[in-house]
Amino acid sequence: MSDYTPKPEHKFTFGLWTVGNPGRDPFGAPVRSSKTPAELVYLLGEVCAYGVNFHDNDLIPIDATFTEAEAIKKDFRKALADTGLVVPMATTNLFYDPVFKDGAFTSNDPKVRAYAIQKTLKAIDLGVEFGAKVYVFWGGREGTETDSSKKATEAIKRNREAINFFCEYALDQGYDLKFALEAKPNEPRGDLYNPTTGHMLAFIESLDHPEMVGVNPEMAHEHMVGINFMHGVAQAWEAGKLFHIDLNDQYPGRYDQDLRFGSRDIKAAFYLVKFLEDVGYEGSRHFDAHAYRTEDFEGVKDFARGCMRTYLILKEKAAQFNADKEIQALLAEINEDDGSMSQYFGKYSAEKANTLKAQSFDRNAIASRGLRYERLDQLTAEILLGVR
Repeated sequence: MSDYTPKPEHKFTFGLWTVGNPGRDPFGAPVRSSKTPAELVYLLGEVCAYGVNFHDNDLIPIDATFTEAEAIKKDFRKALADTGLVVPMATTNLFYDPVFKDGAFTSNDPKVRAYAIQKTLKAIDLGVEFGAKVYVFWGGREGTETDSSKKATEAIKRNREAINFFCEYALDQGYDLKFALEAKPNEPRGDLYNPTTGHMLAFIESLDHPEMVGVNPEMAHEHMVGINFMHGVAQAWEAGKLFHIDLNDQYPGRYDQDLRFGSRDIKAAFYLVKFLEDVGYEGSRHFDAHAYRTEDFEGVKDFARGCMRTYLILKEKAAQFNADKEIQALLAEINEDDGSMSQYFGKYSAEKANTLKAQSFDRNAIASRGLRYERLDQLTAEILLGVR
């Protein structure tokens, strides 16, 4: 059996809000006690994680005094030094406090919008203070329950103005920082703006500094509405915009479950891991999930180890897929190209178009060819099931 022990080069990270989740849900009180940020860093050190990420208020409570904040940061910094963990990413909580009930950057109230920008500026400073190189924006309250309440085009403009402001701030401060936008179709609002990774990619092109801004796709957010997550990740990668990624699992058509990575759709998880490893993605593998409500903190460690172990198992399965002679022979057969059509592809020319228009195709002969995808998919399943 291979060694599935996490190592720093795997870049596995967790948020303070993930392993620190107390197991509260809309129908039940917390089942786990609260731990300090420093205690959670030590917990992640025990399970051999690479890094820890945070919202501003995961680390510093929203009403903390300056003295309290400094003491928390001192303990957190010591825990990082003791464990060797790093902080690759940070973000702002713009969804929990009642002030954000109608959004943050897109709120109809200008005082809320100004406060949200102020809060984010301070949170960016905090993230940079601990070494974060990626800053994520998840607009959890940027949406509506009734479209009578808000003009959608105005909300888009307000959001754009805010992101442009933060880009200029980072440049002015000399921060080595990239921004990553995280999409979600709904929840906690009835509908959220920019609900998918594709929407975010289009929005980025309208910004003043698109080179500074990419995406942070989350598996559960896209699975909620039945989207193929790997396809969205591939689009982000091909566009040069995959700045960060959130790994978890999710049943389609349900609330945001944030299940342990690979615990629901192992096939989707496999194709995602295979994609990331095949293209050489070098960023963090961030697990934005939490343990079942049934668990104590030993169970939380089991959850964290499970996320990382499953990724490493699937990484090994991806290598097995790539080395399997029958699978590779099938792929070679499926993608066979005798070069006869190569003259028609690539950059347009009038001559090429006219020649292609004159080309004769035997549609029936082409259509009669079996592609053997059934066999290919079965071989994939057998690799995943451990019988090949």
